[in-house]
Amino acid sequence: RAASSPFSMRHRRSPIRETDRTDARIDAPAAGIRPGVTVFRCLLAAVALVLFAAACGGAGSLGSSPPQGTESGPTTSADPGSADLGDGDDDLGVSTAGWSTDFSRHNVPLSEFASGGPAKDGIPAIDEPAFDTVTAADKWLEDREPVIELEIEGDVRAYPLQVLIWHEIANDTVGGVPVTVTFCPLCNTALVFDRRLDGQVLDFGTTGNLRNSDLVMYDRQTESWWQQFSGEAVVGELVGGRLRHLPARIVAWEDFARRHPDGQVLSRETGQDRPYGQNPYTGYDSIDSPPFFDTANSDDDRLAPKERVVYLERGGDAVAIAFTHLQKMREITVEVGGERLRVVWRPGVRSALDEDSIATSREVGSAEVRTRNGELTAFDTPFWFAVAAFRPDVRVVG
Repeated sequence: RAASSPFSMRHRRSPIRETDRTDARIDAPAAGIRPGVTVFRCLLAAVALVLFAAACGGAGSLGSSPPQGTESGPTTSADPGSADLGDGDDDLGVSTAGWSTDFSRHNVPLSEFASGGPAKDGIPAIDEPAFDTVTAADKWLEDREPVIELEIEGDVRAYPLQVLIWHEIANDTVGGVPVTVTFCPLCNTALVFDRRLDGQVLDFGTTGNLRNSDLVMYDRQTESWWQQFSGEAVVGELVGGRLRHLPARIVAWEDFARRHPDGQVLSRETGQDRPYGQNPYTGYDSIDSPPFFDTANSDDDRLAPKERVVYLERGGDAVAIAFTHLQKMREITVEVGGERLRVVWRPGVRSALDEDSIATSREVGSAEVRTRNGELTAFDTPFWFAVAAFRPDVRVVG
């Protein structure tokens, strides 16, 4: 894909870095410009040059990650034998300044990583989340706004995408389980992981880097790099380790509030100054538009690049169900890795990546996946291009 493709639509407005906050506080409201837009337009020009160089270097050869974890089974230990010592073709094209990561250990080519613009922790994770009651949150959440619903051992919480879109990671403990709640706006991947590995609790932050346009996280204990799409450590001491993917789903706020009047809601009191409720990626989810950054297998046109899909992975088997097909069918039963799963369409959920205001964005719906016994199971609803990049062998339904 041409390196200039990110600029064929509206410019990306990146979440503001702490170092940019003072300079960004120009008379933005009076000028009709969000804080940080001017700063990051300059940054985007630099990113464009990086993208051009990457495109000339053959970014289309990017490989895929191993399958992502599911809710069943223990968290996978790091496998020292899986690391590749690398060679001259694996030159890292992003800055290593300020990192203590062991870059000699990796199971994907280092050349596949690209800078997303912000530096390490430039998009700040939420490490000490505060929570509102449903009654309090109802004052600032519109009925059909998307929230991630998570329930563990009777502890029910909602994580509004209008907050997570500015932070991408929230480290929390729910029902006694240490979790990391993640949202990558560029891939539309909303994933919750158990953040324990071999008995150690990990805390996650943002590297500022991307792979296949997907969020690359890091743990603060070893500074290993983790692929959000798969929940796997791909660089560093913990390479090969995999986090357990927990059942969660995106629902409309009104549905969460009705089902869980005593639930807790991630507050906008994050300790950061962000325009919560605004979408910094206006118009990004136009279905036929390409992602901002180069991805593997971008010529896989079985579905439109930003068709939302229900993505299911069990063992070595993977299935993607197009939202447009699921909306028409309403309910589909599929077999994945020998397991029969019931996939159900849920209307009435707004996009977080459409209009300037999430509260007025169009409705795109959502889904839920349940086992034969009716239990909610782990799944994701990414854009098609992300699935094509990481799992080119996926079976497509619809």
